[in-house]
Amino acid sequence: MAEATLYFEDVNEGDEAPVVTHELTRTDLVRYAGASGDFNPMHHDEVKAKEAGLPSVFGHGMFSAGFLARAITDYVGVGSLKHYKVRFAKQTWPGETFATKVVVTAKRKENGDNLVDLECTLLNQDGEVKVTGEATAALPSRG
Repeated sequence: MAEATLYFEDVNEGDEAPVVTHELTRTDLVRYAGASGDFNPMHHDEVKAKEAGLPSVFGHGMFSAGFLARAITDYVGVGSLKHYKVRFAKQTWPGETFATKVVVTAKRKENGDNLVDLECTLLNQDGEVKVTGEATAALPSRG
């Protein structure tokens, strides 16, 4: 199935991208550790995490940032992202269900590009903010 193209003319301030959800599992943590090479035991070793005073292992920050980035590129299209910046607000825990929120905050033309600014948030099932960010994408024009 072909990816639908989002055009600059079809986007307005206040528009929201479709929400993407995912339940964080311990398997996600192990798979991400293997893919990234981040084998910090706080992400996969329950005993060491508890010895460090944590209630359990917790998610990699970059897993959360990458999940949020996926929601953005699902919306604006792969290859259109020009800027992406995040701030980690809280740790993520196995069993939490993530939901993304991506909102168009501005659109402008700059140096021949049709730019769309986005405010991006990753929340858990209780509405607790885990990651906040901003992104800018260059979209094609219909004209």
